[in-house]
Amino acid sequence: MKNFSEMNLKLELVEALYQIGFKDATEVQEAAIPAVMQHKDVVVRSKTGSGKTGAFLVPIMQMAGRSNAPEALVIVPTRELAIQVHAVAEKIGRKMGLHTVIVYGGASINTQMDQLSRGANIVIGTPGRILDLIDRNSLRLGRIKFLVLDEADLMLDMGFIEDVSTIMSMTPKERQTMLFSATMPREVVDIARKYMKPDTVKITVGKEEEVTVNTITHHYFVANGRYKFPALLAYIDKFQPRKAIIFSSTQHESDFVHRFLVENGFDAITMHGGLTQAKREHALREFRTHARFLISTNLASRGLDIADVSDVINYDAPDDPKIYVHRVGRSARMGKDGRAFTIYGFEQKELLHATQRSANIKMNHLDLDTAKFENVKIPERQRRSYGSFNRGSDGGRRTQGGHHRTGGSGGYRGSHGGHGGGRSGGYKGNRGSHSGGHRGHSSAPSS
Repeated sequence: MKNFSEMNLKLELVEALYQIGFKDATEVQEAAIPAVMQHKDVVVRSKTGSGKTGAFLVPIMQMAGRSNAPEALVIVPTRELAIQVHAVAEKIGRKMGLHTVIVYGGASINTQMDQLSRGANIVIGTPGRILDLIDRNSLRLGRIKFLVLDEADLMLDMGFIEDVSTIMSMTPKERQTMLFSATMPREVVDIARKYMKPDTVKITVGKEEEVTVNTITHHYFVANGRYKFPALLAYIDKFQPRKAIIFSSTQHESDFVHRFLVENGFDAITMHGGLTQAKREHALREFRTHARFLISTNLASRGLDIADVSDVINYDAPDDPKIYVHRVGRSARMGKDGRAFTIYGFEQKELLHATQRSANIKMNHLDLDTAKFENVKIPERQRRSYGSFNRGSDGGRRTQGGHHRTGGSGGYRGSHGGHGGGRSGGYKGNRGSHSGGHRGHSSAPSS
């Protein structure tokens, strides 16, 4: 592992990296930065959480000029990722005398046009808003020297590949292109072949079959319906997560889990697509600074780089193994250790096996003492619309101020009411027996 001071970088760049805690390059940074500094196009396949953002920002900061016209364009699939990349770029660029502008939908386009008119060295944005600004002649790509496609596989999943191709076709042919992705579907490879130079350097960090960071441990438990709540509390009680993201399948379920945790004394906030962008950003700030739990939909599964997330909890198991990989990648960032915990329903045995095969992982069945939480109070479900938002299939309600907070740092408020016997544990037989009881003593399936 190389120190950034050993990579022939400008002194002010090394100092800027040190100031934000970047001292040693990660494996992907050590491989990609020298290639980019040799003016090569690069295609980088590296796991989520491996430090890809620094792998393209550092060489761009090293080589970018100081003109007011944009020289670097970074295309990302989501607003959250744009905000995150911009935050890092702004911290580094401030010391380098480089100005970064962020553009994405859901924010005032007039404000973004005004920021671009005042000059930008680096533009970071989502495909749709980039095209809108090009159409309005506010973003000119004639002087682009560096083009980055970050999380290219997610852009494919979200249907942005055609927009990305349009943007790439508008940039100078002599530009330097960097493509970063956790996986390499055929369509992403086709983009690379069409728009990148013949001598493109291909970098793969980790084994080809390795999808998740190998410092994450994977665990599961089996429970259905209301019995998932004691499982969640038992996991928190056993492992005491320092900071965790809890994923649910819908906005409504996210609000419901959030209410459950708050009513049981935990410092929790929620973030999902039913909230305004401003409220989502506020929730993220709260989570970064002091909140212990963030409950979210798949909105948070890609692009969020919060260094101290210790645990990822899938309260609702993702029905696509690729989503599992993206979710658990929020933990174990930049080489740190992390835990992933998933609650599967009794009918989801095949999904468990499919996820292990696809992600090339082994999930360990946990023996959780759920009996101590069998009388925990479960809040009543509420059905409310999101006001000005169109009600989707997941329904739900908007929380006051976009999220809820509670003063306590974590703990249970005692037992209230009962929910009957236990239906939790491990799979047994073809579809899973309920005989495992609250402590989950039934045998787990083999992988």
